[in-house]
Amino acid sequence: MVEFFIISGMSGAGKSKAASFLEDMGYYCVDNMPSELIPRFAELCVATKGRFERVALVVDVRGGVDFNALFDALESLTNYDCTYKILFFEANTDTIIKRYKETRHRHPLAADGQSIEQTIEREHEMLSGVRARADYIINTTSLSSAQLRERLLELFSGAKRHDKSIVINVVSFGFKYGVPPESDLVFDVRFLPNPYYETELRTQTGKQKPVRDYVMKWRITGEFLELLYKLIDFLIPQYIEEGKTSLAISIGCTGGKHRSVVLAEEIRAYIERRGYKSAVFHRDCGRE
Repeated sequence: MVEFFIISGMSGAGKSKAASFLEDMGYYCVDNMPSELIPRFAELCVATKGRFERVALVVDVRGGVDFNALFDALESLTNYDCTYKILFFEANTDTIIKRYKETRHRHPLAADGQSIEQTIEREHEMLSGVRARADYIINTTSLSSAQLRERLLELFSGAKRHDKSIVINVVSFGFKYGVPPESDLVFDVRFLPNPYYETELRTQTGKQKPVRDYVMKWRITGEFLELLYKLIDFLIPQYIEEGKTSLAISIGCTGGKHRSVVLAEEIRAYIERRGYKSAVFHRDCGRE
């Protein structure tokens, strides 16, 4: 059975952000879906036999002024063994006006000779029928992006913030090849003793035990990791609070072959012990 969420509501009330958050939660999202195409789209989803089990469609005034077509399309979903719920977003007029001024976007119903207040009021009237049939109504007037994400998590996954759903990628790299552009946090470990200057270790990498033992035997390495772990424990809940679903921690040494590889593996293991999803990637380990 395919589960549909119809995202609708006022322009500027947060529909796009909601769709993005639902996508992070595993929904397949389509923006500005014409109502007339919904039955055909549902048929295709069912035909994939489980590939698309949760779908979110953004349907609003951009698709036209007649929402009877939407209601007819939704009623037809039962013919395809699909369920649906309507999620409606709204905010007060002053907040919507402020958001449009900040983004400098044009309201989709804007017309010559009509004020933004009149345009918003017209949209209210157009959407009144959709709002009346909504299963969930979320007013985003005083909600931050993080609070909106938390609200959606509570509604549709039963999760709370700090649910450890964030994915943390740890990347080792060499500064001589540049800092990874996707980095959220970058730590320079070139202060640690360098295995490169040990003849028997030079051709090995941080994935091998002799190099790991060399890097980890120094007191300064342990002190650094202890401090870094405390920072990680502090920062990750803050990033979750702000609505981040992924975090990239980059660890750099000179060539990205020895010290950064060892430390990245240690950090990834610590993060997993703390209950977070984590992966490690050694960008420059194979370079000559």
